[in-house]
Amino acid sequence: MIRNSKNTLLIALSLFSVIFLSFGLISCNEKHVEVQEGWIALFDGENLWGWMPKFAGHPLGENYNQTFRVKDGLLKVSYDKWDKFNGEFGHLFYKDSFSNYRLLVEYRFVGDQLKGGPGWAYRNNGIMIHCQDPKTMTLKQQFPVSIEVQLLGGNGKDERHTGNLCTPGTNVVLNGELELQHCIDSSSPTFNGDQWVTAEVEVHADSLIRHYINGQLVLEYTKPQLDKRDADAARLIAGGVLAVKEGYIALQAETAPTEFRRIEIKPLDK
Repeated sequence: MIRNSKNTLLIALSLFSVIFLSFGLISCNEKHVEVQEGWIALFDGENLWGWMPKFAGHPLGENYNQTFRVKDGLLKVSYDKWDKFNGEFGHLFYKDSFSNYRLLVEYRFVGDQLKGGPGWAYRNNGIMIHCQDPKTMTLKQQFPVSIEVQLLGGNGKDERHTGNLCTPGTNVVLNGELELQHCIDSSSPTFNGDQWVTAEVEVHADSLIRHYINGQLVLEYTKPQLDKRDADAARLIAGGVLAVKEGYIALQAETAPTEFRRIEIKPLDK
């Protein structure tokens, strides 16, 4: 009986090992497929894990008036707990810095702008790339030094392109010339109403950046660099080096209620 029990135990252990290894191989294969596809979700639809807010006039990590929140699988920029805007521009930073990648974001604008918000901020948000480390922002700093992929919604009457370029504390080279204008329009159409739009950014360190809207290339430029004329950027310039090769990613809160349902990144070769 004892010998038979031992044999039974050995057989059971062997079967368990086979099953365990089989599951292990399946798990590895599944992970391999994910790596092959290359896309990594930065937002899981459940919470704000990995993201940190920064509002002008408030310390890093304070989610002022619970502006950034997750509900129904969406990352929301909400203003239902605000009374009025007094310059508290906000940004939500992802925890890691990136250099060569493709970023995909699905967004839409919903509801009315917060009272007191500037006219230009109507249905206005942005994907901030190559951001300075949020820990280096001053308490009252309104925008991180970064490259902004500006997201705009239509107002029902004017042409308002999306996927534009804005440059807080930075400059780029456009069509072979150093561009000092703060915002440059893309060639995208205007998107009115509360429709979902897909914005993608292709980033190759400090050499080339491309903006895509719903799969169409709408803007490209080269050589992102710090603007030494800007006080916030001047603090970040080390040894006279202006080139910006990497940085953090952030989403904005500029008084326009916004929803995001996909935020994914695909690392690219250098």
